[in-house]
Amino acid sequence: MTWDLAQAQKGGYDTFMRKEIDEQPAAIRDALVGRVTAGGRLVLDDLRISDDVLREVTKVFVVACGTAFHSGMVAKYAIEHWTRLPVEIEIASEFRYRDPVLGPDTLTIAVSQSGETIDTLEAARHAKRQGSLVLAVTNTLGSSLAREADGAIYMHAGPEIGVAATKTFAAQMISQYLVGLYLGQVRGSMFPQEIADFLERMDELPAKVERAIGLERACLALAERFHEARDFLFIGRHTGYPAALEGALKLKEISYIHAEGFPAAELKHGPIAMVEQGVPVVAVATQCHVYPKILSNIQEVRARGAEVIAVATEGDTEIRKVAQHVLEVPDTPELLSPVVVTVPLQLLAYHIARLRGCDVDQPRNLAKSVTVE
Repeated sequence: MTWDLAQAQKGGYDTFMRKEIDEQPAAIRDALVGRVTAGGRLVLDDLRISDDVLREVTKVFVVACGTAFHSGMVAKYAIEHWTRLPVEIEIASEFRYRDPVLGPDTLTIAVSQSGETIDTLEAARHAKRQGSLVLAVTNTLGSSLAREADGAIYMHAGPEIGVAATKTFAAQMISQYLVGLYLGQVRGSMFPQEIADFLERMDELPAKVERAIGLERACLALAERFHEARDFLFIGRHTGYPAALEGALKLKEISYIHAEGFPAAELKHGPIAMVEQGVPVVAVATQCHVYPKILSNIQEVRARGAEVIAVATEGDTEIRKVAQHVLEVPDTPELLSPVVVTVPLQLLAYHIARLRGCDVDQPRNLAKSVTVE
């Protein structure tokens, strides 16, 4: 074990989930510690796959379930941008049944907090049988996934007792960013200064997440207003899309309210039919290269009676012209923004669930580690 008993106790908090939301800055720091040499080069000691082999990779697959799948969606944006390698992200339970094209020149990244998630474990085994390199991203030393993979990246997030993932979602994203940067380093697709600059931006994340946790009072006020809603829609574009999916998942799994996440532009292809007067729509609308597009999508739902809760960048004046409620988070680079954006979404879901009298640590019908198909 790399943690002690005190870390697995509530420490004065009412719930493990609330404690683990507060532990996210520390989890991010621990995921980053020891990854950079004095000379500024990125090192991943547990990787166990040689640089020469990684240079021959022509395609990357990411397989995961639930929250881990959403972290993989974020990784897809980053890895493709940094390496120009095509990346496919797949729900692990479907991966081995669709006959994916795998081989020695493919890298399969299998993401599982416990390292025992059966669907992810079987997907990794299938990839390995087909000759693919397998890299485990896990929080658990000596887990089945870590033992069977060719290499591993350990998240070092400490124990997460609450069933709904919070701090491990942040640590999963950080770990996969490191994988993407390392691929960029060994393949020469990024300059050393580019990598150093991005690592510097990642070092700023714990402080930014701390500030996002400071939105709790505003999140509680919104929860008091909307905790009796029947439906929620979450929308986002680019990296805001997986953040929206994660926000919807958090709300539905701990409060039992029907919630769905969509790419914002997809609304007019069907889901906008669900929008009626008073329906809450949560929009991830931080500054990014598609920011004008998400403003347009917010206007579309506002015109149909939605109450919009926007997660926006601090100091944004435009967003208040189109959204009734705004949660401002620190300005963060586009690829890193889901790490910060999901914090108020977690807090909103947490307080809605508590107001509805739900057990946020052990939601009905769910288990922390899914070990059966």
